[in-house]
This record gives sequence, C-alpha cells and structure tokens, in this order.
Amino acid sequence: MNINDKIYVAGHRGMVGSAIVRRLQKDGFINIITRTSKELDLRNQQAVADFFVTEKPDYVILAAAKVGGIVANNTYRANFIYENILIQSNVIHHSYLNGVKKLMFLGSSCIYPKMAPQPLKEEYLLTGLLEETNEPYAIAKIAGIKMCDAYRSQYGCNFISVMPTNLYGPNDNYDLKNSHVLPALIRKFHTAKKENASNVEIWGTGSPMREFLHADDLADACFFLMQNYNEAGLVNIGVGEDITIKELALLVKKIVGFEGELKFDASKPDGTPRKLMDVSKIHAFGWKHNINLEEGIASVYAEVKDKL
Repeated sequence: MNINDKIYVAGHRGMVGSAIVRRLQKDGFINIITRTSKELDLRNQQAVADFFVTEKPDYVILAAAKVGGIVANNTYRANFIYENILIQSNVIHHSYLNGVKKLMFLGSSCIYPKMAPQPLKEEYLLTGLLEETNEPYAIAKIAGIKMCDAYRSQYGCNFISVMPTNLYGPNDNYDLKNSHVLPALIRKFHTAKKENASNVEIWGTGSPMREFLHADDLADACFFLMQNYNEAGLVNIGVGEDITIKELALLVKKIVGFEGELKFDASKPDGTPRKLMDVSKIHAFGWKHNINLEEGIASVYAEVKDKL
C-alpha cells in the first residue's frame, strides 16, 4: 500500500474498524474512505455497486459485520446468517468487479469446530461440528473465507482472510444484552462497585478458557498482513495464551476495585470449552502482539469508566 492509495475501511465505527483507521493514520495514510451504515447499507447490493463504481478504492478492509455475544447469536440466528452473508458477498463481489488490488476479510475464531484440538490451527477449519449457539454467524464467516479463496482461484483476486481471537479495546460494546464477555464483566463490576453490591453474578461455571487480544494489536497485525501476506486460506491473529473466565473475572475485579464476591450461575451456558489460537503462522511472518492483558484492560477501563 502506498501513502496515496484509496483505502476503504468497512465498519470504521466499530471496535476493529476504528482501530484499523487509527493504525493507518499513524503511518500517514490519509486517503481513507469510510461510510456509516446510514450512509451506505452494505446489505443493499445496488447501493454497494454504486459506491464501488463512484469511489474506486484501491484496497478494502472488510471489518463490517453484525456481531453480538452468546445471547444475541442464539436469539437472532436468522439475522446473523442473512445479514453477514449479504454484507460480505456484496463487498467481496464488487471489489472484484471494480479491480480492487487487495481485500482483507475479517472473520472470527468461532469458525473453528467446537471440539477442535487446542490450540486452533488454520487447517482445522471444517473438520468438525460448530458451537451450536453461534453456528449461523460462524457459517457466514466460513462462507466469507471460502468466497475470498474462490475469487482468488477463479479471477486471480488478491483477497485474504484473517481470523482474530476474542477482542477488546476502545469503542467496544458494553450493553449487557449483546456484549461479549470482557466488556460485560467490566460493566458488571463497575456497576456493582458504584452501587456497593455484595456480589457479581457471572454466567456459566467460570471454567471455559479464552484468549484476548487488544484491538490496537489486531489493527497492527492487519496493517502488517496487508503488506506482507498474499495467500489463500486464512491466518490466525491472537496472543497464543489463554485464561479461564474465572481468572478473567478476578483480574477485572482487581482493576475495577470491586470488593465483593463472585457468584457463578452454572445454569447459564458456558459456550465453547476452550478457544486458543495457534499463532505460529503469523509469528513466522514476523508479527507478534505487544499489549499484555492486564495493561490492556486497565487502559480500556480508565477510558470508559466515566461513561458507564
């Protein structure tokens, strides 16, 4: 990518897209094209077609998606598969039609089978059944990976796919109805501290293991891969280390300064038992994360605590 190239970041107001925009700006990229969902509905094929013909971006980073936690994924199953397939199909197809030099598609670690061996290697894709609660979302993301590969195979498009692990960072979603586990814990402990509650209830048993990557680290990896990775298939982006939900809750409790107890509600779903990325592929290319988890959560909490 050259400094004057037109780069379209789809989903620029989300946690991932906004981090990518910040990373591009850090290196002096100013020709960044963005559209809010009100300005451009990526589910609308004609609107996307018109946008690409008018703007003619050189590069596309597809960070736009309909996302949510366990409850949202399980409740709005039709919305998650339908809307995500529409968004990615429209952007990928019209990138091809308009001669985009390179496209990056961002997926999710939920593409891997529920009971896949750990850590998750890229080649484990499609080797087993998915986690039931977010299967529609995962299938949409798998379709996006395969679509990028198909356009590479048939048309020679340089379309790549990356799979981030669980993310956190600025512009995260703290709505308890549809947020992911880390922002939900920050919100719960902050509220409990403010209200002098005696305990905080945590969904599940606390035993599942999860890996967490700061959005700024993800953005740095995406920036690196846009310049150094041009292959079919996918590449994992993560830290290569995980902790239990209980350990995570205790860490958030410490950072927030909550003095009460933890209560685990084992009647609530745990989700996948473990999701740890094998990051040997991206390490071999020369990229590694920089922000450790405690430092990252502390910086995020300092930024949002007055808004919660």
